[in-house]
Amino acid sequence: MTEVLRRRWMSVLALATPDELEAAWRRIGDPPPYARVRGPEVGLVMVRARAGGTGLRFNVGEIPVTRCAVQFVGGALGQAWVRGRDMRHAERAAVLDALLQDDGRRPTLEATVIEPLARAREARLGAVTARAAATRVDFFTMVRGQD
Repeated sequence: MTEVLRRRWMSVLALATPDELEAAWRRIGDPPPYARVRGPEVGLVMVRARAGGTGLRFNVGEIPVTRCAVQFVGGALGQAWVRGRDMRHAERAAVLDALLQDDGRRPTLEATVIEPLARAREARLGAVTARAAATRVDFFTMVRGQD
C-alpha cells in the first residue's frame, strides 16, 4: 500500500455524504470486530486561504471536524477526519480505512466502495459547476472610434 493510495481513499471517504457512506457500508456487510482507539470526537480546525489563491495566507475561520481511530483485533489501525459533527460518518470512514489497508480486501473494496463514492462526488461537483456556468456573464469592451 502506498501513501498516495491511502490519501486518495481517505479523501473519498471524508468527502462522501453521510448517506452515500451509509449505502456503501451496507454493501460491505459486517466488518471484523474492532475497538475504538480514539473518539469519535468533535473539535475545531482553523481554515486558511491565500489572497488571490497565491498571496499571503490568512485565517478564514473555524469549522467543526470529527475524528475517529479504530483498530481491528490484531490488525490495522484506521483513522478518519470528516468535516462536520457526524460521529457515525467518522467511525465508519475509520473502519473502512482499516479494511482498505488489508491487501486481500482492497481490490474488492476499491471497486464496491471507493470508486462509486468517487463517481458520486464527481457528479455532485459537475452539477454545481453546471449551475454556476449557467449564471456566467461575459463582459467585453467595445472601442468607439479613435479618441
